Amino acid sequence: MIGCGNISRIYLENQQRFANYKVVAIADLLIERAQERAEEFGIAKAYTTEELLADPAIDLVVNLTIPAVHANIAKQALEHGKHVYGEKPLAVEREDGKEILELAQQKGLYVGNAPDTFLGAGLQTCKKLIEDGWIGTPISATGFMMVPGHERWHPDPAFYYQRGGGPLFDMGPYYITALVALMGPIKRVTGSAQITYPERTITSEPKFGETITVETPTQINSVLDFESGAVCSLVTSFDTWHHHLPNLEIYGTEGSIMVPDPNTFGGPVCVRRKNSQEWSEIPLLHGFADNSRGLGVAEMADAIITKRRSRIDGELAYHVLDIMHGILESSETSRHYQTESRCPRPASLPIGFDETFLKQRKVEE
Repeated sequence: MIGCGNISRIYLENQQRFANYKVVAIADLLIERAQERAEEFGIAKAYTTEELLADPAIDLVVNLTIPAVHANIAKQALEHGKHVYGEKPLAVEREDGKEILELAQQKGLYVGNAPDTFLGAGLQTCKKLIEDGWIGTPISATGFMMVPGHERWHPDPAFYYQRGGGPLFDMGPYYITALVALMGPIKRVTGSAQITYPERTITSEPKFGETITVETPTQINSVLDFESGAVCSLVTSFDTWHHHLPNLEIYGTEGSIMVPDPNTFGGPVCVRRKNSQEWSEIPLLHGFADNSRGLGVAEMADAIITKRRSRIDGELAYHVLDIMHGILESSETSRHYQTESRCPRPASLPIGFDETFLKQRKVEE
């Protein structure tokens, strides 16, 4: 694991849940921080990044660095013959994303990427309901991710307001990945984006009172056109104090489905068919309803071991990256953007997929 920031803790807390991989080394730009994490979680080795990449015993690198260096670390890991699973986004720039996929293909290695929340019980239950025809053919959707901004709580929030940050690149991957997983790839996007506040003041510790110069849009309204013909309105914002709108809803020819927050793994999941007078909550059909970050690493490890395509592979992550850039470019050019990328809709997980399934797979292996 490279990167000992805020997100690393949940990955390390969850590592014992998954039987098909083990964290044996951790690295950070600040070696002292890596040593602290290693001691806290009983990890054998605390490394510099260079030492970790050079260790031949390591098969897979989990890249938890800030977005600006995602691509550099991913490419270095691949050059050293290691599979890579990264936090979102895949890269800041499309060109870097393409290079990551091309390098992985050349070397016969896997690339996977967060978010892995769509593998959780909530979204997998939604996927099963849609595939089984509970709402008929999906024809439209809405998504809203609107908050005041991360400077109110994050200990070091400046990178959220640089290129590769903002609400679209920070939280958009959860929503767009969920939509692609549920409804398939997107062929065209349209966007309108703006920077509402050119400066932000940090009100969290330890940098309380410092100001941030905002370099990326913080209010983005977009329309997504799917290959299937469905259309989605998606709003991402760091400029909204309060709202009363759903996270995600999908509307079909036979009814509607309320999708849980795509930044979580659980529910609730609710369906209302066309002639029903009320919404019905559906029991979750899969495991991993709690915070299961690291599930994507386990799914990719299972794909490597069984030599199959991973549900969370780099083509999905690159499609999401292409879509996000396209939304911003549409706003800048006042034109639709036709996506250059495509990916298959990820296969559904088997019902009952949970820790027991992965442990059994390990025993069989």
